[in-house]
Amino acid sequence: MKTIAIIGASLAGLRSAQALRQQGFDGRIVVVGDEVHLPYDRPPLSKDFLLGKVEAVPLADQEDLDALGTEWRLGVRATGLLSGREISLSDDTTVEADGIVIATGGLPRTIPGTHVLRTLDDAIKLREAIGGAQHIGVIGAGFIGAEIASSARALGKDVTVVEALPAPLTRVLGPEMGAACGHLHGDHGSTLITGINVDSVNVDGGINLADGRVVGADVVVAGIGARPATDWLTGGPVNIGNGVLCDAGGVTNLRNVVAVGDVANCAGHRAEHWTSATEQAQVATRNLLAGETVATHTHGGYVWSDQYGVRIQFIGRATEDVRVEDGSIEDRKFVATYRDGADPDAVVGIVAMSNARLFTRLRRSLR
Repeated sequence: MKTIAIIGASLAGLRSAQALRQQGFDGRIVVVGDEVHLPYDRPPLSKDFLLGKVEAVPLADQEDLDALGTEWRLGVRATGLLSGREISLSDDTTVEADGIVIATGGLPRTIPGTHVLRTLDDAIKLREAIGGAQHIGVIGAGFIGAEIASSARALGKDVTVVEALPAPLTRVLGPEMGAACGHLHGDHGSTLITGINVDSVNVDGGINLADGRVVGADVVVAGIGARPATDWLTGGPVNIGNGVLCDAGGVTNLRNVVAVGDVANCAGHRAEHWTSATEQAQVATRNLLAGETVATHTHGGYVWSDQYGVRIQFIGRATEDVRVEDGSIEDRKFVATYRDGADPDAVVGIVAMSNARLFTRLRRSLR
């Protein structure tokens, strides 16, 4: 291969470029990104960035970026995959490449009248809006929604969080551990409303609930998940379906095209995690250079979240059999394990709250 195009200039795209160089590829690398910014770290956007403690946090300094020897096409988005070797761009140009890495990530699901938080520009707008408001409404009590609520409370704002499920994070952590995370909102003065859908958001602020109640809010933020950014691939040669369909090594139906990060549906699993994007990049680029799947990625599913001064860590998968191994939920400091129904002694998941040391130790026993 002489030229490899990476479509997506965030974490997964940068890590792919770095992995290609680490694996000895000395050809041309073109990185296409729809944002004008060089790669930056997204996790701080909902926390220290909103609090005004940091500005954009680069994923690599300029010296390291220069050492990669890549061509950056920023502020330009991919509009189509014309073939397995040609990508059309929004500036009416094309990029031809022998190999392609799809790393376009996800797009936030939206509700009319709300802010979202996915990009640096989103965060800049949200920080300005929150700064001039007193009542903040957050729709969705997942990790992003909870982190935004936490940051708004730290800024002295009145916060109401609305969650459609009976408890936050039920789909990720299960009902018991999800409820444990939900308690953090009340502990720190936020109001949490669960088990109710949102009907609409008022133009001048406020959330209309499905049962007729109205939640007052000057600023409303939707943290209701994301969808894979695959619109530009519709009708093209690469198979898509809840992401870019690929095998466990990130290889699509075209051997010279791989996918990494939030957009990649690897062997039926799509992981929207910081660690997965980094790990997938190493594997997918290796397979791209090999021209076949010679390595696969095992989805550990590790994710962390900082809320109200508490660090939540999770890895593996949640089951109905969950056991607190140390500490107590009431103290908001504990470690719990999830067990396999077929083998109760087998640990298949771990969740911790403010107990990183024991979490790390137990993580080694994870099946």
